[in-house]
Amino acid sequence: MKIIFSDFDGTLTNNGKLGAVFFDLLELIESRHSELVIVSGRSISWGHFLLTHFPLKHVIMEGGGVIVSKNVEGQIVEENLVTEADIIHLEQVTEQLRENYPHCVLSADSFGRRTDRAIEFSQMKESDLAEVELFLHKNKVNFSRSNVHINFWVGEISKYKGVHHFMQHYTPHVKKEECLFYGDAANDESMFEFFPNTVGVSNILSILDKLEYKPKIILEGKENSGAYGVYNHLREVLESSENF
Repeated sequence: MKIIFSDFDGTLTNNGKLGAVFFDLLELIESRHSELVIVSGRSISWGHFLLTHFPLKHVIMEGGGVIVSKNVEGQIVEENLVTEADIIHLEQVTEQLRENYPHCVLSADSFGRRTDRAIEFSQMKESDLAEVELFLHKNKVNFSRSNVHINFWVGEISKYKGVHHFMQHYTPHVKKEECLFYGDAANDESMFEFFPNTVGVSNILSILDKLEYKPKIILEGKENSGAYGVYNHLREVLESSENF
């Protein structure tokens, strides 16, 4: 496998935190001259953090809305995958949301987002949340729920769209059969459909019956939750495949 694509929250983290196993995973991938590309609903500002603190070349953030890369000079460059008109419309909708729905809790990192925004649904009443979702629907704003947020955006954004664009324009020499994807959330479903080699860490079991497209391999047990599952499975793959 040439590229390991992975969701971030719940897949490369455990209990919402990056642990020592994440560094073990980076070392494992580097030892086989492969590459980790994180595909996350987190903000573009998180993309900058990941690239400046870890040995990564590319990340795909905001659910597939923007690709953040480190070029050969070490500079951080960005590519938006939605139009400027969509970005302006999103900002207008966000302002209306703040004015009309004061109980809507936007994520702390929404100020660092460009192509989407995020709602802290766990801090809201279901009735307030239903009103917000109805508002988004009426304004033709797309939204989906991850482990931690309800993300909303204008235009066509998905992890699949972001990764497909990335592979066409950044790594055209790599076939999707030469890649692995790890995930655990509903917004990973487009990736489970797209890639032939997909793995769900064990915490995906709580939402598995809601997915039409499921990962090809589903890990089980607490020892395979989050980043532990990714590390355990990937190490097994490496040890059993001379061609990896």
